[in-house]
Amino acid sequence: MKAIKRSGILLVFGIILGFNSCAGYYYINDRPAEEVYVRPAQPYPGAVWIEGDWVWVNGRYVHNHGHWDRVRAGRRYIAGYWEHTNRGYRWRRGRWQ
Repeated sequence: MKAIKRSGILLVFGIILGFNSCAGYYYINDRPAEEVYVRPAQPYPGAVWIEGDWVWVNGRYVHNHGHWDRVRAGRRYIAGYWEHTNRGYRWRRGRWQ
């Protein structure tokens, strides 16, 4: 009985994680203009600047300003970019790799 209960709990968590990771892509005809803003001062030595990201809000892409982050051991940051497809442009989010 405990095994069935444990399997059920794992199944529910798997479904929840699956839905959260299914972020769809939103396509637009033209890339938005680049955002210009002042980068704040580096908060501590060794901090790395992560460029801003574009997020889909109320039917359009909205720019989020960049931020300072700590370096992840053994990883490097791959910046986000606009990808052109046959359906239009879509934003590919930046990520640590």
